[in-house]
Amino acid sequence: MTTQLNQIGDIPPGLLNVGARELHTVLPGPTLMHLPGRREAPLFVSVLLHGNEDSGLSAIQQVLRRYHSRELPRALSVFFGNVDAAAHGLRVLEGQPDYNRVWPGGEAPDSPERRLMTEVVEAMRARGVFASIDVHNNTGLNPHYACINRLDHRFMQLAALFGRTVVYFIRPRGVQSMAMAELCPATTLECGKPGVAAGAEHAAEFIEASLNLADIPDHAVAPQDIDLFHTVATVKIPERFSFSFEPGAADIAFEPEIDHYNFRELYAGTRFAALRPDSIARLEAHDEDGRDVTERFFSHVDGHITLTRPSMPSMLTLDPRIVRQDCLCYLMERLTAPLSDQ
Repeated sequence: MTTQLNQIGDIPPGLLNVGARELHTVLPGPTLMHLPGRREAPLFVSVLLHGNEDSGLSAIQQVLRRYHSRELPRALSVFFGNVDAAAHGLRVLEGQPDYNRVWPGGEAPDSPERRLMTEVVEAMRARGVFASIDVHNNTGLNPHYACINRLDHRFMQLAALFGRTVVYFIRPRGVQSMAMAELCPATTLECGKPGVAAGAEHAAEFIEASLNLADIPDHAVAPQDIDLFHTVATVKIPERFSFSFEPGAADIAFEPEIDHYNFRELYAGTRFAALRPDSIARLEAHDEDGRDVTERFFSHVDGHITLTRPSMPSMLTLDPRIVRQDCLCYLMERLTAPLSDQ
């Protein structure tokens, strides 16, 4: 596994045509590519921080093919993240930290990967970065949406260019967008499931539109143009409890199509799962400050796990590996725009 940053100043042969699994044949590892444009302050785009999320790579390839014989309207810096995991179609390799939890400002211990991300941030600081975009996919049934980490009009203006659904969060820490928010307006794009053309095309349109921005407005987004949600809790399954997405012998048996709950405003009493008879299994929910708020959101009685208050989940997935590597879901509440913490 390579954790040394490779910085380049042009497009390597073959980069615009390879899939994520073959990217390692073109790039030796994590690579920061800088390309010139008419406006000097670069747009920064990161892709493949999770190796199984390929929409970002495809989006960048589409944009660069469109400008193959033309000058970019703005300088562009692209960080190709976990090239090694991408070669295996995995979020991370065994023993690797999550590439989107080790950025400056996070809580991860010192590691080669954390030092790598610090080097990327400092390289972009030196170039006077204009704005930052981090492109992701998810494995559950989710709409396309953008995330921000500051309730700042410029951040909301940038995110709303992707679509009207915008999520504000400050947990988990150590993510790219939170680190880059110290330097410029920053957003994370969630482009639906990997391998779907519509997600990559949507991201490519947004990246191209961002390259053509002269500046980012510093006034409020019109309330009718944004649906703003606040992530108030992260839900996890303790390692000691087994789970499944179908009836069986697991401690927790979730509703078979629970990912259909994503971005639906659920009522109190909505059932999440059935518990094995006599099981002491439970979910755990923590708020932005790390406090246990399980009882505020979930009831574990009469053999079922149910919501105790109206909530809107995101990132529910039917992939057990992702649940263990990350979390079961996030719970959100609606915010009223315009807001600002500038």
